[in-house]
Amino acid sequence: MTDRFFVTKKHLMYNLFMKVLIIEDDKIILNSLKKYLENWDYEVYINSGFDILEDVEEVKPDIILLDIILPSFNGFFWCEKIRNITDCPIIFISSKSEDMDIIMGMQMGADDYIVKPFNFDVLMVKINAVMKRYYGNNAIKNKFEFNGVVLSVSDFTISNQGKSEDLTKTEMLILRALFEKKGQIISREKIMDKCWQNDLFIDDNTLAVNVNRIRKKLSKIGLDNFLLTKKYSGYYLNKGD
Repeated sequence: MTDRFFVTKKHLMYNLFMKVLIIEDDKIILNSLKKYLENWDYEVYINSGFDILEDVEEVKPDIILLDIILPSFNGFFWCEKIRNITDCPIIFISSKSEDMDIIMGMQMGADDYIVKPFNFDVLMVKINAVMKRYYGNNAIKNKFEFNGVVLSVSDFTISNQGKSEDLTKTEMLILRALFEKKGQIISREKIMDKCWQNDLFIDDNTLAVNVNRIRKKLSKIGLDNFLLTKKYSGYYLNKGD
């Protein structure tokens, strides 16, 4: 059994990876969104505008990102059709920014609407808000814990024994990749890949600089040897004794 939240409005079970179906015919946007959401542990499925209802029925997504301008019928049409087979949250992503388009989208059954071009982080905030509203607080994994140390993704902090330090976005993403591995070694390449999100890109030198900054912050909260280096391999968190 996989670790997922199998959720209805009446029933909630544990789930770590929520399914998102992206319906978008622009391949650049589609692939960028897919990579971004996978870095946030979403299980991502894509559809370029064909066989939409078949994919919705097969994937059974927890949330749908739906473009309006599609190869056949528009997103308004598909939103209404999708609503006949599922009540999962739908967010429109579209270059159409007129008030009437937004009103039409909401009337067709969408839960939110974001206009292209959009900031990926703003989209994530909207996704999290919709998911929390629909599924409750347990739908999104906002905190990671390892050996009593807590990484809070939602407010970019790391805490230990009542002390905490603020993190930059890059620092948080690096630590998140390490916390997910729970003391196992993760290569520099994989960490850098995890940190690639929209306009955020880091190379090996930038990674090393950020790791040094993280270590200084960890030292301030009593964690001098928490983030360790495995020569020629990568980084890992100290499991302790």
